[in-house]
Amino acid sequence: MLFVEGMPLLYLELAVGQRMRQGSIGAWRTVSPYLSGVGVASMVVSFFLTVYYNVINTWAFWYLFQSFQDPLPWSVCPLNGNHTGYDEECEKASSTQYFWYRKTLNISPSIQDNGGVQWELALCLILAWLVVYLCILRGTESTGKVVYFTALLPYCVLIVYLVRGLTLHGATNGLMYMFTPKVKQLADPKAWINAATQIFFSLGLGFGSLIAFASYNELSSNCQKHAIIVALINSSTSIFASIVTFSIYGFKATFNYEDCLNKVILLLTNYFDLEEGSLTASNLEEVKGHLASTYPSKYSEVFPQIRNCSLESELGTAVQGSGLSFIVYTEAIKNMEVSQLWSVLYFFMLLMLGIGSMLGNTAAILTPLTDSRVISSHLPKEVISGLVCLINCAIGLVFTTEAGSYWFDIFNDYAATLSLLLIVLVETVSVSYVYGLRRFESDLKAMTGQAVNWYWKAMWAIVSPLLIISLFIFYLSDYVLKGTLQYQAWDATQGQLVTRDYPVYALAIIGLLVATSIMCIPLVALGVFIMRCLKRGGTALVG
Repeated sequence: MLFVEGMPLLYLELAVGQRMRQGSIGAWRTVSPYLSGVGVASMVVSFFLTVYYNVINTWAFWYLFQSFQDPLPWSVCPLNGNHTGYDEECEKASSTQYFWYRKTLNISPSIQDNGGVQWELALCLILAWLVVYLCILRGTESTGKVVYFTALLPYCVLIVYLVRGLTLHGATNGLMYMFTPKVKQLADPKAWINAATQIFFSLGLGFGSLIAFASYNELSSNCQKHAIIVALINSSTSIFASIVTFSIYGFKATFNYEDCLNKVILLLTNYFDLEEGSLTASNLEEVKGHLASTYPSKYSEVFPQIRNCSLESELGTAVQGSGLSFIVYTEAIKNMEVSQLWSVLYFFMLLMLGIGSMLGNTAAILTPLTDSRVISSHLPKEVISGLVCLINCAIGLVFTTEAGSYWFDIFNDYAATLSLLLIVLVETVSVSYVYGLRRFESDLKAMTGQAVNWYWKAMWAIVSPLLIISLFIFYLSDYVLKGTLQYQAWDATQGQLVTRDYPVYALAIIGLLVATSIMCIPLVALGVFIMRCLKRGGTALVG
């Protein structure tokens, strides 16, 4: 995916921005007036992304503030109202799940139950947007300086975490799980769709932010070299971060697996009055078989209480589902020595990464707005930036309600995925066949002094468009086969997630999210066509 999609499309967007010297809307209008909608679509997708993405920073701020407590508030379950035992919901789930779903989100049982705004989260959201505003206040000059900090600091934290992670008990189990090929998953088209989506998000393809930043480059900058370097660094960082993550996951999974074994050993030792130390993890299965054959009736009584302990299952659950950063990682951190330090480091790193991403997303919105003479002639940059942040913050309050996490999942799953595929497809086709590949090649040669080799031309004209079309078809067929769209809701009585169908109005909002950005492309093209027809008609009438 990196070499047939990520790198070629990154080069294309950087080259378009550097050549046209404008934001996404102006750049595609220069390619063809009928393509102005591509820039508008990118701007709409970036708007949707900024609306919900800063909620991650909101949660990171909340957990960062909570990390200064001793013990960590998610390390143990709270007592019930009578102080006679632990809270029932927490006992059925886990202390980290309880803190996430009940104390942080105060989640409702379904998307229909909106509930009220959680004011602690609302204040963290306002703080997150205030930080973003201060970073973008003076445009690309201040943004560039901040990005150096938000991009480099996480590497320092990751290196510290790598050293700590590799020294944890069970880290090798996580690394073996990471590097073991999952052949069955490779045959699943959805895995490739997820890989393509990940490339889009990690490189920022289709959002317009790359075009916006590239428009400030020197005209003679070697954008081909920049594309290769950025793509390779991005992928190397992903692998590096995955090694850190899976070493931590390995520790967490091994800890839970051994804890499960110890509970089973304790249960059988007490129930059958076995000699202490005679039952160990190594002979557990053998002894269980012996007890089942020797005391069948007694074993059948205790059998429902015997948990099925599996390291593979623990590793599998460690890399699935939403809220991984706030459930799985916190569960591993709480079992580390000096857990407060590791928690502060982790959430500060997460915050830096989130703010860095937000700066790129907001640039994709602000650059077209400041490029507009109508807007920039009446409002200074600081006011435009402030209004964008204020509007996003006001809409983002929806995600701080009791049903906010369900709406967050809707935006995360549907606001950008399908739209990005179509936007990037139109971009590659437009450059290759509307603007003309030969014309684009000559522009690049005039800018950088280097000819475009056959690899890039083949990717832009043939391979990347065909791959995107294939992914687009797989994506649509996957949802058709699924039937009714569903979501994961938290059931407090069971202490776990359950699957529910989206209500009709939620499905309508999903359709609106997808259509709002996608329809910009044909509607703007139709508007340009009508305006030109009217202009020609008026000119003919005057003549």
